[in-house]
Amino acid sequence: MSEDSNLREKICVLAKSLFDRGLTGGSTGNISARTSDGGLLVSPTGTSFGRLDPGRLSHLDASYFLIAGDAPTKEMPLHQAFYDTRSRTGAVVHLHSCHSVALSMLPDTDPDNFLPPLTPYAIMRLGKVQLLPYFMPGDPAMGEAVRGLAGRRTAVMLANHGPVVAGTDVEAACNAIEELEDTARLAILTRGLLPRMLTQDQIETIVNHSPPDGTSSTR
Repeated sequence: MSEDSNLREKICVLAKSLFDRGLTGGSTGNISARTSDGGLLVSPTGTSFGRLDPGRLSHLDASYFLIAGDAPTKEMPLHQAFYDTRSRTGAVVHLHSCHSVALSMLPDTDPDNFLPPLTPYAIMRLGKVQLLPYFMPGDPAMGEAVRGLAGRRTAVMLANHGPVVAGTDVEAACNAIEELEDTARLAILTRGLLPRMLTQDQIETIVNHSPPDGTSSTR
């Protein structure tokens, strides 16, 4: 099996796993990954993560022009913004996961640091997550908002919409966005219970000892 075929299969297997566990439903969510020739494989517009066809994935060249497959997701400006501003980005995933969306709606959520420091894993895999304001789905302004971060964040949360995470490869990006949703769920479950957060010293130790895997960013 060729490298391109392997990547196509991996994208579809990971997307179906996210769908089967309820992390994005219906025809929501989108995913992309770098190909060996510098182009992208992208989930087509209007498709379900549970039923992606490896042979119909959108194949874009290095300039983001469609060269094969179905038309790509309308959220391409989001994906392009991460690829253009973070040179190590090898994949981008966007979900409509329930707990992270719920947390984005709460009034006292910190826009500069969306996830509270509850576990070391979110810090290692995500760093600080930026909460962006609400945009109409498909609005190119979402991509411009990511570009405005100048590559400083590997993950953003679109208010009332869903998370977007970049990683060095498609598996790393999927693992990181699952960590984002798990941490948001913990934040909702412990809300109002005064949970013990990680201290600043503990956070700094985690950051200083985390390997540079391309999914974390500085706090």
